[in-house]
Amino acid sequence: MGLWDRSYTGGPQRREGGGFGVGAGNGWSGAGRRDPFAALTPWVKRLLAINFAIWALMAIGLVPWSAARDLLAFSADRVLVRPWTFVTYMFVHAGFGHLFFNMLALFFFGPPLERTWGSRDFIRYYLVCGVGGSVAALLLVNLVGVAPMVGASAAIFGILLAFALTWPDAPIYLWFLLPIKAKYFVGFLALMTLYSTISSGRAAGGTAHWAHLGGLVAGWLWLRFGNRIGTSAGRAIGKARRARSGLKSVGKETKAGDAKRNQKRRSRSGASNDALDEVNRILDKIGERGMDSLTPAELEFLNEMSQQKSDPDLKH
Repeated sequence: MGLWDRSYTGGPQRREGGGFGVGAGNGWSGAGRRDPFAALTPWVKRLLAINFAIWALMAIGLVPWSAARDLLAFSADRVLVRPWTFVTYMFVHAGFGHLFFNMLALFFFGPPLERTWGSRDFIRYYLVCGVGGSVAALLLVNLVGVAPMVGASAAIFGILLAFALTWPDAPIYLWFLLPIKAKYFVGFLALMTLYSTISSGRAAGGTAHWAHLGGLVAGWLWLRFGNRIGTSAGRAIGKARRARSGLKSVGKETKAGDAKRNQKRRSRSGASNDALDEVNRILDKIGERGMDSLTPAELEFLNEMSQQKSDPDLKH
């Protein structure tokens, strides 16, 4: 799913005065609809539902926060015993405000991307950016420490990046007042994230800035090289499958050939044993009754056996 390998037509349709982000009004594709949820795309709906459902379970106490953090949050020092947390951490949030602003950004910026890319490419990209945040925490562990990390911010920053690269001049209205082009808005966020990661080190104020940075970097790499990565992976998988299939085929053919050869050997061995028994019988008959007692068939058989003895290459 390389950004520069696609034709991004069918982008967001805006009314005059529309925009994106907090205070954008009816500013995404399907502008003017009274029901804003009618414009939501399949995976955006699912992600919103999953994230709010997990928060609700924690809020009402069915899932204690301590248990959710222990099982689902990402922590670099437990990555070997909790490998699934590379993904699961992005579905747990520290509070309603944390959840609300992440999902608000997904609500505005997710649908145009999913409609343009298709649902499969959209959710793949979302997860890649989310995993990028946990990978950044792992790579920068000496700088940022091993505090448990939760939230979808890395994936959301990746979504913002993709939106800005796809529609760089689309206006984002902040708090109904200030229109900023998407490319400048996301560029500013990226610089602030880089600065915060370098300057704050360990989670200052409880914000994992390095996860945001990881989401941006992973998103850019996927948009730039995703097609090549996917093509290379597909070729490698296909080659492995063909090689495995070929080995099985050769194995089957070898077994079948061995079975045929063994059958021939058994047939020849059986025929040789029968001939030897017949020779012994005839010789016994000669010893008891003399040569005159042999029938014409027995004489012919002895003659054939004599010729084979003198000429081993003769077939019968």
